[in-house]
Amino acid sequence: MNKAKFNLHAHCILTFRKWGRKNYSAFQTMHRVVRISVLAVIYFLSTPSLSIATEKDTTEVKMQYDLDEIEVSAQRSPAMYSQVARIISVIESDEIEYAPARNIQDLLEYVAGVDVRQRGSEGVQADISIRGGTFDQMLILLNGINITDPQTGHHNLNLPVSLNQIERIEILEGPAARVYGPNAFSGAINIVTKMPASSLVSADATYGSFSYSDLNISGSVATGKLRHSISANRKSSDGYIENTDFKTSSVFYSNQLKTKSGTFSLQLGNSEKGFGANSFYTPKYPNQYEATKTLFSSAKWESNSKLHLTPVVYYRRHKDRFELFRDNPASWYTTHNYHLTNVYGANLNSWIQSDLGKTALGFEFRSENILSNVLGEELDAPKKVPGEDAEFTKSKTRNTLSAFFEHSFYLENWTLTGGIMTNHISESKLGWNAFPGVEISYNFTDKLKAFSSFNTSLRMPTFTDLYYEGPSNVGNPDLKPEKSATIEGGLKFNTAFVQGYAVLFYREGKNIIDWVKNSSDDVWQPQNLTQINSFGSEFQLRFNLQKLLGNAFPEQLEINYFTNNLTKENQELISNYVLDNLKHKLVIGLNQKIVRRISLNMKLIYQDREGTFTGFDNNDWANEIDYSPFWLLDGKISYTYKNLSLFVSASNIFNTDYYDIGNVIQPGRWIKTGVSYKIDFN
Repeated sequence: MNKAKFNLHAHCILTFRKWGRKNYSAFQTMHRVVRISVLAVIYFLSTPSLSIATEKDTTEVKMQYDLDEIEVSAQRSPAMYSQVARIISVIESDEIEYAPARNIQDLLEYVAGVDVRQRGSEGVQADISIRGGTFDQMLILLNGINITDPQTGHHNLNLPVSLNQIERIEILEGPAARVYGPNAFSGAINIVTKMPASSLVSADATYGSFSYSDLNISGSVATGKLRHSISANRKSSDGYIENTDFKTSSVFYSNQLKTKSGTFSLQLGNSEKGFGANSFYTPKYPNQYEATKTLFSSAKWESNSKLHLTPVVYYRRHKDRFELFRDNPASWYTTHNYHLTNVYGANLNSWIQSDLGKTALGFEFRSENILSNVLGEELDAPKKVPGEDAEFTKSKTRNTLSAFFEHSFYLENWTLTGGIMTNHISESKLGWNAFPGVEISYNFTDKLKAFSSFNTSLRMPTFTDLYYEGPSNVGNPDLKPEKSATIEGGLKFNTAFVQGYAVLFYREGKNIIDWVKNSSDDVWQPQNLTQINSFGSEFQLRFNLQKLLGNAFPEQLEINYFTNNLTKENQELISNYVLDNLKHKLVIGLNQKIVRRISLNMKLIYQDREGTFTGFDNNDWANEIDYSPFWLLDGKISYTYKNLSLFVSASNIFNTDYYDIGNVIQPGRWIKTGVSYKIDFN
């Protein structure tokens, strides 16, 4: 077999010779393009780099890997990278360490196909969408386990892990219902945590503008076949404007036991957030406040038998308290909103290889339950809210049963994969539904590949879509599920000097749900917009500048561009989410070594958003305002010596005024500095 090998030189203390193969990594073995994404940045030095001694530099990383030999799987069974037919972006741990970001939301900004609409800064709250979809149309996984929130996608990133504990983030672009089930409508994000192979302890502290602090401590124990990892995090700030303060904390534990017959893994995490929610949901009430608590656990077994079996059980509990008035409530305001969701599920995946290819079969049961004083149907008798002087008066349960079948054929330079997901959702009159998909790729050479795919998907309304009642928003219990069909195709290339891809996609969506209104005086209500179609493209170019031009030049330049155009039948409604998608997004990155052990990582992002938002001035609604395009520049200088690391970072260096969501102003320039130290006992 011909093998496409190449080297990348970056700035991390790591020699990367083989792809990690953790058992719980859902996308690490995916039938998609896997790209080691250099965080998007731009920086130009007017003078050449200083000469470096011949001694090995600890800020240098040599990533040597054979793409043909990477085992990938965004299907129900694993496949080789050389056979992939989809796009996956992978942000690795070394990139996370050196990025000018301290939270997952900011890190995802580096991916051109991802739209990050932040309300609260520093990971407090953000709506994440992919390829022009909405924040409810994507799936979030933690170590391959679905942790998506059924109440609302606003809570999808209430995670029990800090950025320091993440091994990598994998972003699958495009529908994945036939792989992961309902709600993987426009894409999926899998967050893979670290499982160190040695016993170690690490700690870090970061401080910055607006009384910002971020403290982390973690440890791991590796003894024979058993590994343990535990971490804790606490973060806080006084906020960048009034009522944007926050306090968050998290604890996460995981273990892994390897035996002759297979691997058992367990994870358990808890997170808490409390934050001022200035104008988060409406500018009429800027003194909002929200507090959330999340508990998550799962257990997984993966056999080593010829018939590979992987059973999984999981549980997620999420508590949400929303206060429309943090202080001095209005006379008509009687109580806060309380929501408690309990989600549990079990799935079994199996696959086997034969002379005819790989065949996979799987089943999943998922139960989503909510207690609330706002969402759901009336209870026969109220139930007390744990820890609060309040009662739940409503509830709702929704159960989903899914079955999966898939087969992959491999013939010389061709790869063909076809599959189907069928499911039944309680409380739905649709009965059993089928969502097929097919993917095909052809290798022209070991450096050039063409690929194409067709996939279908669905998304059920959230409990907020169905039942919410508030002064500015009213739910709609008659909503239908969203459905879509997507076709995409493109080229991927990989040479010693440049790697990347170019892709076109078209998605036809029916019954798309959006919160809309007819005029500025109306309340927001979700409706099924009859049809919304999306046509877009994306490309990535990653240049190894030093291999092209010599060591005097920066190490790497990466250019990512995404464009998307939505067409819809109803042009009259004012949209809150669906109709104000990103039309253009450009991410440019450049890594530069300044002197020995000191590196610079910066990013430049351009965003141009469709749509408008209703202005709010002098305590009253005003005219419709177009979203203005903007540029953002972030940067980080890092120093590393053995087990000690120091850094200084700045976000929004130009102090740009901008909005991701109407009337919610984002932070200006934010400077942070931090230190970390690690002790390895092996």
